[in-house]
Amino acid sequence: MTDFAAARLNMVESQVRVNAVTDDRLIAAMAAVPRERFVPISRQGIAYMDEDILISDGKAPRFLMEPRVFAKLVQLAAISADDLVLDVGCGTGYSTAVLSRLAGTVVGLESDENLAAQAGATLSDLGVDNAVVVAGALAAGYAKQAPYDVIFMNGMVTSVPETLQKQIRENGRLVAVTGDGVSGRARLYIRSSAGFSGRDAFDANIRFLPGFEPVESFVF
Repeated sequence: MTDFAAARLNMVESQVRVNAVTDDRLIAAMAAVPRERFVPISRQGIAYMDEDILISDGKAPRFLMEPRVFAKLVQLAAISADDLVLDVGCGTGYSTAVLSRLAGTVVGLESDENLAAQAGATLSDLGVDNAVVVAGALAAGYAKQAPYDVIFMNGMVTSVPETLQKQIRENGRLVAVTGDGVSGRARLYIRSSAGFSGRDAFDANIRFLPGFEPVESFVF
């Protein structure tokens, strides 16, 4: 039987701390949230491996982001205790659970209704009371609760839709890994009165969020 508490501690010490993650609140959150609860039973034994974990193999396969990249991306967002956060592509809810320990309120947005229902049930079972999961198109965001202090993109994207840009309050942040599927860069975007701009932060290569993949072009 897997000792999940030991696996969780090993994840924090060997994957998170050693990769320049120094935010004590984030480290404590990842040490507390039972990652194994957010993956299929058949994959719980590998829930703490430093790789993307398949959580749904339907028409659009979904993955739980690898711990190292996840931690660095959350740290990049610099989430405060009173922030309102939109978690785009929350999957089974692991990211929402971690973010809920850092922010005031978290809205988890998931396009797969089955995953959204599963996420909501797991968060409720774990006693998370400052987060809600809603089902809807990821690129559309969730305007009903906007503007957000932080938007967290839970997978690789080719670009950030203007729809999401407009749901960030002034001086708010959006973090995402942008790329083409071969290589990617984590970026921090800021919305200001002058517009929406971003800067590169670190190299990362994770799975695409559904609907954000590169559009194939025809070659004649």
